[in-house]
Amino acid sequence: MSSPSSRPDRFDRLDALRGVAIVWMVGFHFSFDLNHLGWLQPRQDFYRDLFWTGQRTLIVSLFLLCAGLGQALAQRAGQGWPRFWRRWAQVVAGALAVSVGSALMFPASWISFGVLHGMALLLLVARWAAPLGRWLWPLGALALLLPRAVQHSFFDSRWTNWMGLVTHKPVTEDYVPVLPWLGLMLWGLAAGQWLLARRPALLSGALPAPLALLAFLGRWPLTVYLLHQPLLIGALTAVAALRRLG
Repeated sequence: MSSPSSRPDRFDRLDALRGVAIVWMVGFHFSFDLNHLGWLQPRQDFYRDLFWTGQRTLIVSLFLLCAGLGQALAQRAGQGWPRFWRRWAQVVAGALAVSVGSALMFPASWISFGVLHGMALLLLVARWAAPLGRWLWPLGALALLLPRAVQHSFFDSRWTNWMGLVTHKPVTEDYVPVLPWLGLMLWGLAAGQWLLARRPALLSGALPAPLALLAFLGRWPLTVYLLHQPLLIGALTAVAALRRLG
C-alpha cells in the first residue's frame, strides 16, 4: 500500500530520505547528551572515536546530499529567488540561534560555523552552480579533494576556518566548512538533475505507507534541528532533577 504525496510539489521519497537523516541525527544527539550527563557507560569519546565521528560524517553527508537533490527539484520547478531567499533567511536565523545557544552551553567550543552556517553558504553556491550541469560532478570531486592537498595556518582562525583549508580541526562542537562539504552538495545537485532527466520515477514514485512518518519528518528539517536538542536536554535535565529528589 502506498501513501500519496500530500502536496503536488512534494517528493515523498526525498522527504523520507531526509527523514532517515533526521532520525539518525536525533539518536546521535540523544546518545551525546546521555554521555555528557555521565549516563552512558562506559563513557564515550564523541570527538575522537571513529564509531561516533564516522556517524556524524555520514549524517551530515546525507543531509547535504538531500539538500543538493532538493535544489535540483527546486530548479526544475522554477523556484524564484524570493521564495529561495525566504527559506535561506530561515536557515541563517537558525544558524545564529545555534551560535548563541552553543556559546551559552559550551563557551570554550561554541559553534561559529556548523551545519546550518555551512548549509546557508552551500545553498547559495548550489543555486548559482545549478546551470553547470554535468560539470558539477568534477567540481564536487575537486571540492572533496582540495582540503587534502591545500592547508594553511591562515585558515585556522574562527574568521577564516569556514573555508575548510585548516591545518587542524578547530575546537568546536560542530564544524561544517565549505570544503570539503561543498562536494556533497554539488554531487546531490548533479544526481538530482540526472535523475530528473533520466529516471524521474525514482524521485516521484509513490512511497510505501509505513514510511509516511519519515516523509513527514523530512518536511520539517530546520524545525526539528532547532528544537530537538533543547527538548532532549530539557527532558534529561528534568529526569536528573527527579532522580536527585528521589
